Amino acid sequence: MQGSGQLLWKLGVGLLVLYTLGFIVFAATLPRAPAAVPHADGIVALTGGDARLDAADRLLEQNAAKRLLITGVNPGTTKEQLKDIAHGGRRFDCCADLGFVATSTHGNADEATGWVRRHGYTSIIVVTANYHMRRSINEFSADMPNVKLVAYPVDPNGIDLNGWWRDPHTLHLLNTEYAKYLASFVITRFAHSG
Repeated sequence: MQGSGQLLWKLGVGLLVLYTLGFIVFAATLPRAPAAVPHADGIVALTGGDARLDAADRLLEQNAAKRLLITGVNPGTTKEQLKDIAHGGRRFDCCADLGFVATSTHGNADEATGWVRRHGYTSIIVVTANYHMRRSINEFSADMPNVKLVAYPVDPNGIDLNGWWRDPHTLHLLNTEYAKYLASFVITRFAHSG
């Protein structure tokens, strides 16, 4: 009995060490936006910050894609209000679509999948916060395995990720996102293995 208790304790410590090392790598290697403007059939922006919407609209105005989907929009928000928030340019009126159904990253992927299929797209630029990008790409690729996904991570407003280990709020945000990423990774692997 005592031997199994020690084994469980060692296993727990080992898992904690692995989790901590994985978290450090996750936080230290957050993706960065490409220097050049990427091109794809469509752009999908996940709501959650003005920086995401601004970046997505800039890409649309630079003709990086034919259309833009903003997924996870509050049902009470109008297209005109969102255009103002996103500092929408001339193409926003004709070429930006709003998705009101998604309430989670998995929901964003489902909403984007329907939009991609309706338009017959084979490639999309995914715009979200850099700390949220890995989980988003994981969810999107699970739903759209044959669609080329181009990551366009943005730095979130008001969060200093350069010294993440010194700020308790940023440390908590990144740890929460890392745990969600791991859960998403495991769930999508089991869901698509059977």
